[in-house]
Amino acid sequence: QVQLAESGGGLVQAGGSLRLSCEVSGSSFSIINMGWHRQAPGKQRELVTSLSDTGTSYCADSVKGRFTISRDNAGKMVWLQMNSLKPEDTGVYYCYVRRSVDFTKAYWGQGTQVTVSS
Repeated sequence: QVQLAESGGGLVQAGGSLRLSCEVSGSSFSIINMGWHRQAPGKQRELVTSLSDTGTSYCADSVKGRFTISRDNAGKMVWLQMNSLKPEDTGVYYCYVRRSVDFTKAYWGQGTQVTVSS
């Protein structure tokens, strides 16, 4: 099994920055995709950004130019740098990973709350 633990959420004013971290432990070999989703109150969970083992990245239009995903070479850490935060970025942020050995399954962290005040 794979365990993920997010940290770094909090309350920030609009225009501010936060950096989220996600630590991956357990059977984290052969990770092929890592990323972040978020869920705003009353809305469905949405993909924010992802990064594959080949370096291919995806970023939702709503956060392009403001959010940056990065990871370490060992696949043990993934970060989300969030700049120019807006109130609509408020939500619970979840990191996830997928492995090649069971690629149809996503492993999730417990989530970290991000609140952006106007």
